[in-house]
Amino acid sequence: MKFDVSSSALSFHLQAISKVIASKNTVPILDCFFFRLDKERRRLLITASDIETRLETSITALNVEGEGVFAIPAKILLDPLKELPEQPLMFDVNDNNLSTVMLYENGKYEFVAQRGDTYPQQKEMKSDAATFSIEAPVLLNGVSRTLFATAEDELRPVMNGVFLDIQPNSVTFVASDGHKLVQISNLATRSGTHASFVLPKKSATLLKTLLAKETEEVSIRFDENTASIKASHFEMVCRLIEGRYPNYSSVIPKDNPNRVTVDRLYLLNVLKRISLSSNPASGLVRLQLSQEDGLTISAQDIDFSTSAEEIVKCQYDGTNLDIGFKGTFLIEMLNNINATEICIELADPSRPGVIVPTENEKDEQLLALLMPMMLNN
Repeated sequence: MKFDVSSSALSFHLQAISKVIASKNTVPILDCFFFRLDKERRRLLITASDIETRLETSITALNVEGEGVFAIPAKILLDPLKELPEQPLMFDVNDNNLSTVMLYENGKYEFVAQRGDTYPQQKEMKSDAATFSIEAPVLLNGVSRTLFATAEDELRPVMNGVFLDIQPNSVTFVASDGHKLVQISNLATRSGTHASFVLPKKSATLLKTLLAKETEEVSIRFDENTASIKASHFEMVCRLIEGRYPNYSSVIPKDNPNRVTVDRLYLLNVLKRISLSSNPASGLVRLQLSQEDGLTISAQDIDFSTSAEEIVKCQYDGTNLDIGFKGTFLIEMLNNINATEICIELADPSRPGVIVPTENEKDEQLLALLMPMMLNN
């Protein structure tokens, strides 16, 4: 087999899909990139996998002679390609012993590839798999702004991912670890179907990176076990988390009588300052609300005799209330809301606080929920 490819194109695509390769694989062949040379289409198809998640991409190949499959260990290719400037690369792979020569300007690089027919192949999805399309920026926005709220729970694996609740006229992204919950609904996506699945955290993290440069529609096809997410430059196939996702809407308190309206960035900066004085073990920050003084945020660390308190400019409508939250969780939530101004809705110190933007972005609805912490009076 012989073919020519661009060094920068090959390096870019290998770097993108290499993130799926695990540091320690029980199956040695998974330390490799899998290559399939397609003479008719003049394409070099490249795959990386960790069994649970599979990433596929392709680049143009020129001067193609022969076709077939082979595998190359990732560490053999990635580092040398990083050091090469943009130039044509000519690959010559011996079909019999898989000895490989990569020729470039003023030099060559020789190594031995591995048999490609031992690389695990993807099973076909069921014929009744659901399919819908979504804009890449919408998918990126939904995944990246909910990912931080996913859990690390061995007992409830269904919480260890981003839940996609697909309705005919909307798609909702949900993540929760039992302490915090984030829900983002896009009202412009028309799937025409009722379906749902839980995207594993690793797959969601990879998507966050891969979708950054995508601008076109993404096609998603899935059954109860597997999902395929296909964009213009890559395709991800991942094993889904099995199980029924909890009814997230049932835990959101309605008709909260106490409402704080405040500038998001101003509140965020106050929390960052005050949290420095909180107890490292609990991270507790205290929110004291009253009609007279508005919002006062405080924290203390008794062990080191440190404390901090700051009054926040806000609009408060409600009764006197004293409630505690984990500062780092609150900061994470505010970092993942794009609105200039937010409203925090509260009922009492034992019930979760609900954070919503005062004005949602076009075709989007966002809601964040945070469980309170017990105050030490």
